[in-house]
Amino acid sequence: MNLTIYKAKKEDALTVAGLAIQMWEDNVLEELAAELAEIIGSSEAAVFLGTVDGNAIGFSQCQLRHDYVEGTETSPVGYLEGIFIEENYRKQGYAKQLLVACENWAKEQGCTEFASDCELENTGSLKFHLSLGFEEANRVICFTKKL
Repeated sequence: MNLTIYKAKKEDALTVAGLAIQMWEDNVLEELAAELAEIIGSSEAAVFLGTVDGNAIGFSQCQLRHDYVEGTETSPVGYLEGIFIEENYRKQGYAKQLLVACENWAKEQGCTEFASDCELENTGSLKFHLSLGFEEANRVICFTKKL
């Protein structure tokens, strides 16, 4: 099965949201679709949709970050905000292809560095990132306090 990758358009936002909500479960589908439509329309971001036989099976979302990104030396930095592949299509190299689409987009924007993050307890994401050439830059625990 061959993966077809294309840069998502605003009309793809609901399809991407249907995939993304499986990863970002704390969201509401319609709100996530609206947020993704805005991201898709931004010149500072890109969303790539992966299809097999015309069926959407995954996506990657990246953007430019102009603020400091842990472990980097340049600005802006291409940043992987999210990547997801339907479970039945995993371990076939599709996520790598979607990542490469983001990396190529970042290069086209003039970036010489690319970064990402994951939660400390998300060992699957950590393994994924390391397997695709990312190097761990730091571990952070964030705190909040009600005032």
